[in-house]
Amino acid sequence: METVLIKNLGDHVGQQVTIQGWLYNRRSSGKIQFLIVRDGSGLVQGVMVKKEVAPELYEAAQTLTQESALKLTGLVRAEERALGGFEMQVTGVEVIAIAEEYPITHKEHGVDFLAERRHLWIRTPRQVAILRIRSEIEHALREFFYQHDFVLADAPIITPAACEGTTNLFELDYHGDKGYLSQSGQLYNEATALALGRIYCFGPTFRAEKSKTRRHLLEFWMIEAEMAYFDVDDNMKLQEEMVCFVIQRVLHKCANELRTLGRDVAKLEAVKLPFPRISYTEAVEILKQAGEEFVWGDDFGAPHETIISNHFNAPVFVHRYPTAIKAFYMKPDPQDPTVVLGADLLAPEGYGEIIGGGQRIDDLNLLKQRIAEHKLPEDAFEWYLDLRRYGSVPHSGFGLGLERTVAWLCGLDHIRETIPFPRMLHKMYP
Repeated sequence: METVLIKNLGDHVGQQVTIQGWLYNRRSSGKIQFLIVRDGSGLVQGVMVKKEVAPELYEAAQTLTQESALKLTGLVRAEERALGGFEMQVTGVEVIAIAEEYPITHKEHGVDFLAERRHLWIRTPRQVAILRIRSEIEHALREFFYQHDFVLADAPIITPAACEGTTNLFELDYHGDKGYLSQSGQLYNEATALALGRIYCFGPTFRAEKSKTRRHLLEFWMIEAEMAYFDVDDNMKLQEEMVCFVIQRVLHKCANELRTLGRDVAKLEAVKLPFPRISYTEAVEILKQAGEEFVWGDDFGAPHETIISNHFNAPVFVHRYPTAIKAFYMKPDPQDPTVVLGADLLAPEGYGEIIGGGQRIDDLNLLKQRIAEHKLPEDAFEWYLDLRRYGSVPHSGFGLGLERTVAWLCGLDHIRETIPFPRMLHKMYP
């Protein structure tokens, strides 16, 4: 008997197959039992008719509790009214494990209750859909970079210095020396880009920010790219092409999951190239026209980003931020050194910044000056300065926050649902 995934049952109509999974729900009319089974790829209803199976088999099915593990064998048949358009006429049940009384029932539970049981919450159809979309986004990003001749070059997670100061970093004892959990692989990416041309890294990053918002995690995943001989405009062009590639992949591959989430896919289908581009100064004018009291030189908060993106109802690049509020390595605009050749991509629908990036300083003396202005220890960056001593070229890069991207594409209210086990302020269990 062939064992198949529930999502592939449509390829086996009229055949006897076995599925392996867990009981999601069970209903009975006395003479018929309806066994809803999940296996991670989908849900299917198994119909067991009492007079058509052995008495002991029917009785064994009656002992099944929610989340009991089982193997279900039966005839696959098309049924428009059933989950996924197919159901199974059950001919056999093998009980693997009877679950104890399950704490998460098919009723509404509070967020705190579910968060404490995140290891079980991720089994529900909504969370499964989100995590499958997350997986597809990761595959799409890797495929995009592969198609564009990028090399995957992993960056270290433990670092001796910070990209943007150590205020928001998790410090650790590295055998007597101070070390930090990485907030970005960018500095190392610049080194590998000057070796390999176009590279990216993909891994966890850490920010010890005391932020408790629907957009913030203390541990999150970033995919970061760095490209030799790319200027700020090349950088933005690559980013928008990448985002559109990912959206099309999710729309094509995850239609069922998006339907489970109730996502309005028309909003994703409306995302087209090229994305609008505005300067920071133009963005400030938009805020003022919207009645916001905003001072040029301040950084945008979540409400400001929402107003700006809603103005376009599309992903929008905001470029040339004030030099004073950006990292030391950002290259000042030669036409106006008060702003940098950097850009953030703001997602529509209030999801805010999903990508930050820009052109890097490639002049040794200017980089030394910026390190001093930021009161950073130059000796910690000697290796980074070497990149300007030996074959320096114009180069650019960016980092995409995976969880914020998942939240946007899934249409989620809170970032805690975008990762299997979120790490938030004062929340580290399970």
